[in-house]
Amino acid sequence: MGYVSAVPPPRNDADADAESEPEAPDRRGGRRSVAVALLLGALGATVVLLASGRTWARGTAAIGSDSLQLAADGRAVTGLPAALAIVGLAALVAVFAVRGKGRLLVSGLLALSGLGAVLSALLGSDGRRALDAQAARTTADSAAHVAGLTQTSWPYVTAAGAALILVAGLLALRFGRSWPSMGGRYERDGSPRARTVAAVDPDRPEDLWKALDRGEDPTGDPGADRAH
Repeated sequence: MGYVSAVPPPRNDADADAESEPEAPDRRGGRRSVAVALLLGALGATVVLLASGRTWARGTAAIGSDSLQLAADGRAVTGLPAALAIVGLAALVAVFAVRGKGRLLVSGLLALSGLGAVLSALLGSDGRRALDAQAARTTADSAAHVAGLTQTSWPYVTAAGAALILVAGLLALRFGRSWPSMGGRYERDGSPRARTVAAVDPDRPEDLWKALDRGEDPTGDPGADRAH
């Protein structure tokens, strides 16, 4: 009759450490925030660039007894949201190219570009100045003003896209320290690397020639490099 041992099997120290030390919340949040920030930043910049090209305001200008329909798109009203969206998109990419204080500065630039795009879209949503300038050019009258001014929803769509850029910047400021860097997986840490040496068969001339070509001494230490 066999006996069952009550002594539990030995445990690997690495397994015990993994169970006793749960993953840090900041590290888990950092990994998740990378994808979220990239998605929000890219989506926000796309929305701002597209919405800035749409009609923001409409109106009419009087020409004699007739009236002329006028329209102004976002870039005619204010070019700041589109310009800041491009800055924010560049900053979003640059976040992964720098580290330390440089990453903090770039993350701040990303957030500020989103905030600036939000404010410029909301403050410039009226469009009256752009339509007045268009009415003056169309009627050749510098004192001409637009009448029947109406606004569309595109300025607010632009502001919503800019808000996504702002959120991406805030995520970068909060979790950016734990985000990976471009080329980080290829950087050397300064520690010596173990070199794998292929086995050399002294009875095979081709193995001897290959060892010499690698800088190894096939007659002595297989891992010794050639002196020259």
